[in-house]
Amino acid sequence: MIEKKLTTIPELENKCADIRSNLLNFIYRIGMGHLGGELSMVEMAVALYYKYLNYDVMNPCKEGRDRFILSKGHCSETLYTIFSDLGAYTQDYMVENFECLNNYKFGMHSNRKKCDQIEVSAGSLGHGLPVSVGYAMGARFRNENYRVICMIGDGEFNEGTNWEALMSAGHYQLNNLVCILDKNQLQMTGKTCDIMNIDPVDDKVRAFGWNVIDVEDGNDMSQVCAALDQLPERDCQKHAKPTFIISNTIKGKGVSFMEGNHKWHGGGIGEADLAIALADVSKMRKV
Repeated sequence: MIEKKLTTIPELENKCADIRSNLLNFIYRIGMGHLGGELSMVEMAVALYYKYLNYDVMNPCKEGRDRFILSKGHCSETLYTIFSDLGAYTQDYMVENFECLNNYKFGMHSNRKKCDQIEVSAGSLGHGLPVSVGYAMGARFRNENYRVICMIGDGEFNEGTNWEALMSAGHYQLNNLVCILDKNQLQMTGKTCDIMNIDPVDDKVRAFGWNVIDVEDGNDMSQVCAALDQLPERDCQKHAKPTFIISNTIKGKGVSFMEGNHKWHGGGIGEADLAIALADVSKMRKV
């Protein structure tokens, strides 16, 4: 468990190596995951939970906390790994309570009724951003100054509910809402641009009344922090553009045979591949 926020880029980069290693071991032990998208989002998730979010995993219902909603819910194992690293659970406990009939607490897709740190159940794609709009509006009605941050996948952006949410958030000028697009270019069966092209994302989202921040490399911690440093102050009553961050990432980031390979969208990892993957991740660690 960490006792303080991580403030420097090297600290955050090394934490990413920790999370990737622990995540790989976790997926190996439970036998199934979605490692491609789980690995692509690590830098953004680590920056949020270890530096930017007003959030305590040991007190997940605290009043005034920021709300983080992972709409690409099939990548929840990254969050479980972070919760474990922050002291909420041991990995042994998560393995023992993963999708078991009698003591199910952690699932392939996150369930807010089971895991206390999960704000919104996810799995059916396209729901997280609409719910986040409701959370942000609720903060305004209650006069509570917290941020609502939602992460979606680029394959998920095919869902029409996202575009209705974009229109609503722009119309109501939800200054306290942030959407992060983990744009790793791939989905389950191939390239996003071939299956359903979403580009130019920046122009489209701006047309809905959002402020857009484009992160050229969402797996570069310096660039991730530079983007998050631009978030507006927590002011639920201010009517201004919501923020949309395009985080250009690599699916399977950090593992040589997974990077840019859609076949690692979902599945388990064997012992031999695990050893190679852990060796690859260890090379990412900073001195």
